[in-house]
Amino acid sequence: MSIAGILSFLSDLKENNNREWFAENKHRYDETRADFEEISQLLINEVARFDEDIKHISVKDCVFRIYRDTRFSQDKTPYKTHYGVFIAAGGGRKSVRGGYYLHFEPGKSFVAVGVWCPPPDVLKALRKSIYDNIDELKKITNEAGFKSYFKGFYDEEKLKTAPKGFPKDFPDIDLLKLKHYMVEFTLPESLLSDKDFIIELALILKTAQPLNAFLNFTVDEVVS
Repeated sequence: MSIAGILSFLSDLKENNNREWFAENKHRYDETRADFEEISQLLINEVARFDEDIKHISVKDCVFRIYRDTRFSQDKTPYKTHYGVFIAAGGGRKSVRGGYYLHFEPGKSFVAVGVWCPPPDVLKALRKSIYDNIDELKKITNEAGFKSYFKGFYDEEKLKTAPKGFPKDFPDIDLLKLKHYMVEFTLPESLLSDKDFIIELALILKTAQPLNAFLNFTVDEVVS
């Protein structure tokens, strides 16, 4: 199991993103894919220690494919240049619930926690929950452990004005403009090379477990 080997393969793939090179290096893909799945399984095991929702999750359901869907994209390169896994109950990578995401990419590795791109009914319900329970959410995000890793919600693509049905003078209106309720932490190179990487990573994710619990209370009410 080698994170350095995974990153080396991905770096080479970025420079040679074509089917011919990939076929010639299929053995490297198979090896690094197996390593990434092993890392993902170990992380699932650690996360399940503090989040019971994650018990019995299948790693096969959580790891994303490396093959890109180019049908509706101007970028026709056939392969992603990263490995990703979304650890969440209710479907793994296809789940609408809040979960834990690990992303390996040379120079851009990170972890994220929360709900990504929820469908309109779930997004509306999450905004209402945040509006009604803002003090509870802020208590979670102001915890010292949480703040030491996660500095704020992912805010790209957010609305320019208050969403329909919410007062524009709400003090935390920027939170209601978000389209994703997910926080990120960039992984330093020193952590990627740490022999206790999985344990250290799980400790980081644990600080944001209360955020997932807060979000999933609402998600489950909508999708159940």
